[in-house]
Amino acid sequence: MRQAPVRFAISIVVVVAIVAFRLMRGDGDAAKGANESVTAATPATQARPTATESAATGTAASREASGARPDDSRLVDAWRSRRSNTWVEGSGNVEALLPDDREGSRHQKFIVRIDRELTVLVSHNIDLAPRVPLDKGDAVSFRGEYVWNAKGGLVHWTHHDPQGKNGGWIRVGRQVYE
Repeated sequence: MRQAPVRFAISIVVVVAIVAFRLMRGDGDAAKGANESVTAATPATQARPTATESAATGTAASREASGARPDDSRLVDAWRSRRSNTWVEGSGNVEALLPDDREGSRHQKFIVRIDRELTVLVSHNIDLAPRVPLDKGDAVSFRGEYVWNAKGGLVHWTHHDPQGKNGGWIRVGRQVYE
């Protein structure tokens, strides 16, 4: 009967170890917390990216920009199972525009309603990608890394990856921001 508390304690230790490992490895984009944004420095000499037209070819963003709605099931599943650090695609309407996070690298923040039960905070790094022009109610699609929290979670890494590994994007209308 005492197995449940032991399993819970082991689970907590494993989660802490994974987060610590990711921080030491330099994958700390999500490590600041689900309601916080990233503070990784961006070199001042790096050129500011521009939005990509949906007619561009060869990227996940351009394939998404064809108008097909992304499959929200992976995002909803991550939320329901309280899973973090998983890549998801989603779409919905902008429910709220929040002030930019200006601590460390700058992030544009907004809340997207995915369905009747779920909203997510999108934290979009505007030091690595262009600002997305948004208004409340706008339809938006995105790809990024999901981090669970009790308020619905956070999606970040919605920009290209400077190291060329995993990258995300945001689409509004026919315009893709990566």
